[in-house]
Amino acid sequence: MRWPILIIFALLVALQYPLWMGKGSWWHVQDSRAQLESLREANQKLEQRNANTAAEVKDLKSGYEAIEERARFELGLVKPGEVFVQIPDTPAPQASSPARQ
Repeated sequence: MRWPILIIFALLVALQYPLWMGKGSWWHVQDSRAQLESLREANQKLEQRNANTAAEVKDLKSGYEAIEERARFELGLVKPGEVFVQIPDTPAPQASSPARQ
């Protein structure tokens, strides 16, 4: 009577192994969900970047204001008759006093 119970138990374990340890196991599904979530976050960041780039391209194609703004801030260009004044972000370093002897 003991052998049939052991055989049934062995078959049960053999059937449960793929469920817990195989390719479609619970652990594998959880890992896949975590990877999917991280990929979705990365895609959202890339979609936002693409939307910003598309808006910038649309602005550059639609008029001269965006081109002028970019030329002013990135290239430092000025219109004729304008005076360009640049204020540094950080204060200039002060000269140190001569060392005492």
